[in-house]
Amino acid sequence: MRRSPTADQTEEEKGISKYRLINRLKHFTWAWYTLTMSTGGIALLLAEQPHSFRGLMSIGKVVFIFDLVLFVLVCTAISIRFIRFPGTLSSSLHHQTESLFFPTLMLSIANIISGIQKYGVPDTGSWLLVVIRVLFWTYVAGTFLSAVLQYQLLFTAPKRLTIQSMTPSWILPIFPIMLSGTIASVSAGSQPPQHAMSIIVAGLTFQGLGMLVAILMYAQYVGRLMQFGLPAPDLRPGMFIAVGPPSFTALSIIGMASSIPNHFGYFGSHPTAFDVLNIIAVFMAVFLWSLSFWFFSISLLSCVACMDKMRFHLSWWSFVFPNVGFTIATITIGTALESQAITWAGTGMSVVVVGLWLFVLFTHSRAVYRREILFEGNDEDD
Repeated sequence: MRRSPTADQTEEEKGISKYRLINRLKHFTWAWYTLTMSTGGIALLLAEQPHSFRGLMSIGKVVFIFDLVLFVLVCTAISIRFIRFPGTLSSSLHHQTESLFFPTLMLSIANIISGIQKYGVPDTGSWLLVVIRVLFWTYVAGTFLSAVLQYQLLFTAPKRLTIQSMTPSWILPIFPIMLSGTIASVSAGSQPPQHAMSIIVAGLTFQGLGMLVAILMYAQYVGRLMQFGLPAPDLRPGMFIAVGPPSFTALSIIGMASSIPNHFGYFGSHPTAFDVLNIIAVFMAVFLWSLSFWFFSISLLSCVACMDKMRFHLSWWSFVFPNVGFTIATITIGTALESQAITWAGTGMSVVVVGLWLFVLFTHSRAVYRREILFEGNDEDD
């Protein structure tokens, strides 16, 4: 039976659409992991709420499972890109812009490990604690190696980054190893004492490393703002990345201090050390929180000033993940100080961050549909 021209045309159009859809994956960059990074952060934020209600943990579990599904989908899509378009893996790791987003893969993994601790450990046996330990040490080794190698690539690249082009995304390569402290603060409390101390010491070591490197970057970043002014409107959401390091460090040092087994090793021989360390941790956290608040305020004003000029980019997820850390740090400080005012402020901030997550998720989906991203000339690989 002969097919009508209309049927032929329909099949041809479908073929063209399919071809275009597959080829759009050529521009599926590492920055897509900002989606899973932020979604995992929301799941952790829901688990940390000081004012809970019946069903909140179930909602958190649903968001965590949703994050796992998104993570698998993103991994599948980026694998298709690297397999179908040979050479894109190497070019993505050497590209000045796209390579800076490679660490968001590991940040997503950090959230998954913390989510397993929050949502999995309470409902399973001791075997999952062993899994957490293995994941933690594997994560520490992998992220430290990545931090060294990625900065080495940036230092030796033929085409160098310039101070004028600097944004807080330069901090991203050190960010994953810094979150070792966050994982330690979440997981150490449920581990046997000997394992808890090892995890806390490693977490503190690399949290400190990440914070110190971030401080070095802050000096460059503030100097760039003074000399060249604010970034272009499309890049300003990325300014919120600067909120992250002091926020995650603040919540981590309180969490690690409170998770120390106070009758084990040094702390068993010095009974007052545990209480003293917890007091110092809270004071240091407040000190660091103020830096986060300052960067948050500058970033907020900078974005509000050009809202009508901003076009969606995957950097919009910076509205979410760094502010997840800022919000959890606020809640953690409020809980430590036994302040209802601070914890309620943290609850209000949580509502805003969840609202931002939903908004960015919607605009992300719309941008893909409208070919504003995942299209030639519109992504981090261009």
